[in-house]
Amino acid sequence: MNINEFAPVLASQEVEVEAKPETIWDIIVAVDSWPDWNPDVKAAFMEGDLAAGTRFSWKAGQWTIRSTALQMQRPHHLVWTGATIGIKAVHLWQIEKRGEKALVRSEESWEGLLPSILRGTMKRMLSRSIQQTLFYLKREAERRSL
Repeated sequence: MNINEFAPVLASQEVEVEAKPETIWDIIVAVDSWPDWNPDVKAAFMEGDLAAGTRFSWKAGQWTIRSTALQMQRPHHLVWTGATIGIKAVHLWQIEKRGEKALVRSEESWEGLLPSILRGTMKRMLSRSIQQTLFYLKREAERRSL
């Protein structure tokens, strides 16, 4: 499964990280710990360990997002859906080993009333969010790899 390529709002970015894919994976799937390394996440709660079908919720800014993990292939591929005020999201993480480093790609699609009406604003918001999350993830993974 991938993001919805036909959604009104799409964004994707990638970053090279000096860490093993397993280190990056462990950071991403520890949902309860997201606020520890990503200051944009104010709170995060997960019901059990992250696996396909696991539900979790998290707060970013003023929004509370209710998510469900859909697919997981440790340590390379994770897809989840999320919903909040008029937005349905699909998020994809891909982690590819590159020698002693890893290439991390984050993609997301937004559909619903708000993304349809405010397409440009929402695209900028999503792109900025993905960029910041990758920055914080890179910093945390490289810190753990020292």
